[in-house]
Order: sequence, then C-alpha cells, then structure tokens
Amino acid sequence: MHLELERDTAKSFPPVDDPVSVTSARVWMCKYRSLAPLAALTNLRVLEIANYPDPTLDPLASLSELEELRILHLPKVDDLAPLSRLVRLHRLALATLPGWDASGKVTQVHSLDPITQLPSLERLELYGVVPPDRSVESILQSRSLREVRVSKYPRAEVTRLLPVWFGPSPPGLSH
Repeated sequence: MHLELERDTAKSFPPVDDPVSVTSARVWMCKYRSLAPLAALTNLRVLEIANYPDPTLDPLASLSELEELRILHLPKVDDLAPLSRLVRLHRLALATLPGWDASGKVTQVHSLDPITQLPSLERLELYGVVPPDRSVESILQSRSLREVRVSKYPRAEVTRLLPVWFGPSPPGLSH
C-alpha cells in the first residue's frame, strides 16, 4: 500500500490504520512538527519526504526494509548516523531546497561516513548536503557505490568522484 500525504496543514502526522501494510510513502511539503510516526511503518521500502521537520534522522533509523530514501530540505539535521542502520538502502538522495542554490546555503553534516558504509548503497545524491571540509574522501571509501551526484563541493573534490561512475556515460556531476 502507498501512503500519500501532500501539503497537509495539520501540525500532527495523521494516524495510519494499518502501518505494516504501507510499503511506500510520500510526505510532501506538510506542516507536521515531527515525522516520528513514520517509525511505525516498518515495511516501508520507498520513502520520499519534502520538508523534514525533525532535528535528527532517528525516526527513520528503524525502517530496516527501506531501499530508497529521498529527503528534500532537512535544515535542522546535522548528523547522518541514524541512516547507518538502513543496511538495505540502495538509493539515497539528500538535498537542500532548490532556492538555496543561488544563495549558497547548505546543510552541513558532521560526516558522510555513516552513509558511505552502507553495504547495499549504489546511488547517492548529495545536493547542498556537505561535511565541514567538503571532502568526498568518505564517499571514495564505499565499496558499493556505482553512481554519485553532488553539488556545493569544490571542483577538485567532484573530479575525484569520476572513477566511482562505472556506467556507459559520465555521471553529470556538478559543483
């Protein structure tokens, strides 16, 4: 079952009648104070969020079946460690709002290590989500990554990522 929540102005996440039956969810630009109730959706395989309100990713750490995760706008998050428990994750996309690009705003996280240690992660997109040194060194340590796209990293760091791409064409990396 798919759960679709879009532009809900309520402050609280709505109750889900049969949370274990939900395998995909989209929570898009809602006004919820917290997404902690997502933790009850233990069979989620695909999750897409725009406007993540919580200061930590802890509510997502128990989603052990998750294979794809996309979060657009996570301004309060500075630690990716809770994602290290998502060992089935194949695709991860974390991004700032598109409007932040022109202003140069980024979401700074302590380290990329927690996500680049994920054993199944093949595709990683980090748009405006950067560690303090803006280095891709952690990404280069991943044994599973096949495609990486980043923005707001120095050109020299982006160039270091080119060997990560094993497909028939360049990865379209940007800086």
